[in-house]
Amino acid sequence: MYRNLIFFIFAFLLSFNIKAENPSPKQKTDANIVGDVKDATTGEHMPFISILLKGTTIGTTTDATGHYFLKDLPIGEFVLEARFLGYKSQEKKIVIEKGKTYEVNFELVEDNFALNEVVVSANRNETTRRTAPTLVNILNAETFGRTHSVSLAEGLNFQPGLRVEDNCQNCGLTQVRMNGLDGAYSQILLDSRPVFSALAGVYGLEQIPANMVERVEVVRGGGSALFGASAIVGTINIITKEPMRNSGEISHSIMSIGGKSSFDNVTAMNASIISDNQKMGLMLFGQKRHRSAFDKDGDGFSELPVLDGRTLGFRSYIKTGLYSKFTFEYHNINEFRRGGDLLNKEPFEAYVAEQAESNIDLGSLKFDWTSANLKHSLSSYVSAQLMKRDSYYGGGDPVDSITPSSTPEDIENYNVRMNSFGKTVDKTYVLGTQYIYKMDRFWFMPADLTAGIEYVEDRLTDKGGYRVEDIVQKTRTKSLYLQNEWKNDRLGILIGGRLDKHNLIKNAIVSPRANIRYNPTKDINLRFSYGQGFRAPQLFDEDLHVDIAGGEQIVAVRDPNLEEEKSHSFSTSMDWYKRVGAVELNFMVEGFYTRLLHPFASVSKEQADGTIIKTTINESGAKVFGTNLEARLAYSNLLDLQMGVTLQKSRYDRARKWSDDENDNVEATKKMMRNPDVYGYFVANITPVRRFSLNLSGNYTGHMLIPHEANVTLDGVEVPSLTKKVQTFFSMNLKAAYEIPLYKGSTLELSGGVQNIFNAYQKDFDKGPGRDSGYVYGPSLPRSYFASAKISF
Repeated sequence: MYRNLIFFIFAFLLSFNIKAENPSPKQKTDANIVGDVKDATTGEHMPFISILLKGTTIGTTTDATGHYFLKDLPIGEFVLEARFLGYKSQEKKIVIEKGKTYEVNFELVEDNFALNEVVVSANRNETTRRTAPTLVNILNAETFGRTHSVSLAEGLNFQPGLRVEDNCQNCGLTQVRMNGLDGAYSQILLDSRPVFSALAGVYGLEQIPANMVERVEVVRGGGSALFGASAIVGTINIITKEPMRNSGEISHSIMSIGGKSSFDNVTAMNASIISDNQKMGLMLFGQKRHRSAFDKDGDGFSELPVLDGRTLGFRSYIKTGLYSKFTFEYHNINEFRRGGDLLNKEPFEAYVAEQAESNIDLGSLKFDWTSANLKHSLSSYVSAQLMKRDSYYGGGDPVDSITPSSTPEDIENYNVRMNSFGKTVDKTYVLGTQYIYKMDRFWFMPADLTAGIEYVEDRLTDKGGYRVEDIVQKTRTKSLYLQNEWKNDRLGILIGGRLDKHNLIKNAIVSPRANIRYNPTKDINLRFSYGQGFRAPQLFDEDLHVDIAGGEQIVAVRDPNLEEEKSHSFSTSMDWYKRVGAVELNFMVEGFYTRLLHPFASVSKEQADGTIIKTTINESGAKVFGTNLEARLAYSNLLDLQMGVTLQKSRYDRARKWSDDENDNVEATKKMMRNPDVYGYFVANITPVRRFSLNLSGNYTGHMLIPHEANVTLDGVEVPSLTKKVQTFFSMNLKAAYEIPLYKGSTLELSGGVQNIFNAYQKDFDKGPGRDSGYVYGPSLPRSYFASAKISF
């Protein structure tokens, strides 16, 4: 099947190249369009605005003076569009005739809420946020910059319903929770492809640099059939930067963590190159990061690990005709991280060491074709990821060698420490083809029919001395999906489903999805969605990470009778927009309910050798429900305020204990661990003068229950396992930036600020070699000071 599918897809690629009927590109028509783009309020010319001939691959950007020129255009009736982030897109119809030159000018109106921004995550087809069948939130480069987020992990905190948390005091494992469920219930996509594997998910949120991201599209709920059935509570779609014009950017930032001698240095660069005929483009991106370890309490053991990472990659395209295009993307991520103590020595010479060196190669190829009448479109794609990780997870008395005077206990300890090295290799492949047919009318309304096939394979081998047996897992998912979306400006109805056959599940599973969008007025959007999904009994990111507690390893395993987990997800939302003069308002309220059948849960039990086995089992059932609230206010160019809060409950059907230790102090509870009932965020941008901006941002985290594994204090006292209700946190950040114009459109931006001004940080970390490394909660950084410089040209 695998070989046949590869052949099938590449046959499609070849056929598209042959079929890309574009008789006109090589013919000179002497049909040209010239014009300019101005700000409708100020009347000033706008540079670097995207100008697109819709339905074709033809496009350009305005130059530094706000003018553009398109030449040798095809003959016929077309729509010309001007598009730019922060402004409403504008379209103008034009009939192009041979040998004529036309002047088409645009005046764009500000749109701080990006209602008309094009998104792809709602239905894998380009549509505007306003008419998308599901609610799509956008995290763009501006938000990354305003919050001084240098990686994906930091930026995701500023979206409703999302919360990123640090889960390990030693290695800094992070995960993103959506609508009250942990990371395994949401699907992370790279350019709409599910190539972000379980192993990549262990540290991947911190490894993806902000400077390679064009935007992140967040869809909460399981309403789309086009993405995997594992997208139970939603998808996080990372769209990488595409070359748009000849430009470049280089920046460096430095942060003093905790105001101490621990520093985080990040150097980043981007370069975009476009050919003169606009048919080829190349975007290069790279980042180098070094972060020193941070020890808050001075016990010699890190609260934040050493990070030494490098990312280098590119995205490019080749337009093979008026209606066809190849897109290539490749990047390499190499990262070393180490936490614990005695970080300048070998890991087995430390009391506690969690060390991982990861190398990721990820590449993708996509071919897009659209018919001349714009009614048919095909897209074929192939993505592959190779990840290698060398790791060490160990604790105990430091050793360096065996001598003649070594006791049997010394030899046993030496063998245990040396067997704590691990090597993991993960290969992920994604192949697929998608077809879209646009109908002027299907039964009662215009409609888009979407059908596709997708194949995802993951081959993982994990060899670790701390495991009884090596992990060898091969998962294969073959999928078919079909959906139809009826839509106009007032109403949208989407009905679809997908058929998935997972090799670890006996029977194929059908997952129906449905959405309804209704606009009673142009300022109000009402949406309803339902989605059914499942999770196979396979390894997830937490299973590939080893905690240390009391100097002993905590190893995650699966119950041999583990069954797939099924879900039913419902959501409804109201989006209201209003513009009054220079003031723009937006208020969103969303209710969600997710029912889990046979949900996965874990139970810990200590073995005779001291190792703690954390077994994943099926629970009887669980539910998560709540409300997301979001409000935005923008006043001209002076103020942009965005805030959101989530009120939710995550409960098992019956009370359960996370520990199986008879001597613990853990009480059974229905509440899910690490899930606050209230959390939220805000981002405010103030621009009192044209080139100076002041940014405030923050996060609130309410009370939650945190598991605390049995551990040993510095005084040698054994502390039994317990569940702790932790305090609330409010962290606030401040950033000031000033832009200095340089030569011919080049600028220098200088900025600085403080992260976590009020130092809302955990105060009761475990100390010493016997600590529970998983007992960590709250903001990931203490009060920290940063400064940065960026040159754009």
